[in-house]
Amino acid sequence: MRDDLDPPSFQFGVPRDQRDSQPSDEISAETPVEEPMPSNPPADPPRKPGPFGALRSETFKRIAWAVPLAVFAIFLIVVGGETFALLMVVFGLLGLRELFKMASALRPLEWPAYICLVGMVSAALYSGTGGVLIAFVAVLPLCFAAAAMRSDRRDITASIAVCILGLAWMGMAFAHAVLLREVPDHGAALLFDVLVATFLADTLGYAGGRLFGSRKLAPSISPNKTVEGLVAGFIGGTLGFWLAGLYQDWLPGLDALAMGAVIALVAPVGDLFASLLKRDLATKDTGSIFGPHGGVLDRLDAVLFTVIVGYYLVKLFGF
Repeated sequence: MRDDLDPPSFQFGVPRDQRDSQPSDEISAETPVEEPMPSNPPADPPRKPGPFGALRSETFKRIAWAVPLAVFAIFLIVVGGETFALLMVVFGLLGLRELFKMASALRPLEWPAYICLVGMVSAALYSGTGGVLIAFVAVLPLCFAAAAMRSDRRDITASIAVCILGLAWMGMAFAHAVLLREVPDHGAALLFDVLVATFLADTLGYAGGRLFGSRKLAPSISPNKTVEGLVAGFIGGTLGFWLAGLYQDWLPGLDALAMGAVIALVAPVGDLFASLLKRDLATKDTGSIFGPHGGVLDRLDAVLFTVIVGYYLVKLFGF
């Protein structure tokens, strides 16, 4: 009889014994209903730094390395002589090593280039341009000797070509840096002016490209170079040489502007030349000796061109 007193389940067509065994979908009024925990709102995606933020971060790292290096370079330029020439030999050997490492697949002949670079820088200090040329030409018989000693002479032409390229690129540049430093009376100041114009052209070209760049300069060689960066670098390099010349009463202002303009135009050519080779040899950074500035060929790529042009500008203007 008690079973008949149970409240109806209203499950018509289902036997009673099955009705009682099925769980009820109804929630008892006495059973507390758990409130769903509020889900945390999705975190905002990190915002990418704008061009000014990225530029500040990169610029800070570059300055942290550049300032002590600049002080050291100025000290050695002032000292000059054999101390400065020794630094040029060290930079030249490091630059050659970076190039030969990039082109290792071509099995370059290395020791002839090392020997001739030391000879070229030494000749620049002790005998002038004639000695530099003799030391450079000496690479040909040395390359022949090195090639003859190889048991495997496959692709020997490419091996010799990389050797001569490195010597023409690094050897000539660092030898001319010594020639420029040894110009009587004003060599140290003129070398300083060339370096100021080169680095300002490079730095302001980088900043102008990051902030305002929209038109690619040479996308197949260096995708990050822009026309706006080129203009900013040209203005910065030209004014940099001129401003440095304001403290040199023997350097006329118009001569300083003309020399600065040529240096500012040549600097990006040196940069693009290095980019062309690095792209062909599938290399991004050639080294890390200068920290965030990279290796010798990363940091001094423009200088390897401007220091040669600067020396002959000095001769042209009669200093």
